[in-house]
Amino acid sequence: QVQLVESGGGLVQPGGSLRLSCAISGSIFSSNVMGWYRWYRQVPGKERELVAAISRDSRTTYADSVKGRFTISRDNAKNTVYLEMNSLRAEDTAVYYCNGDLYFSSSRSNNYWGQGTQVTVSS
Repeated sequence: QVQLVESGGGLVQPGGSLRLSCAISGSIFSSNVMGWYRWYRQVPGKERELVAAISRDSRTTYADSVKGRFTISRDNAKNTVYLEMNSLRAEDTAVYYCNGDLYFSSSRSNNYWGQGTQVTVSS
């Protein structure tokens, strides 16, 4: 069973940095490729928010609230996506979720979510 597994969350002081990683877990064929990866975040009582996204050829997009502070990147050979978070603020506190599209052919894909990793920014 294919899953996305996040790591790297934790507690950090305001102004600090964290790097989240998200890798595929489970068996996939070498012909299967990940398309878009996305990072979302969610706080209790609020809707899940898109933070950043990256295409297979590394085109990126960011939420206005994180532009200039967060950087999304990917390693296609490792089927892994990263979120480098700098200058963290208390309002960045949330559960961060990885999301991705796995292509089994040019026209067939499934969308997968990770289980989430907690990021807490507090002094």
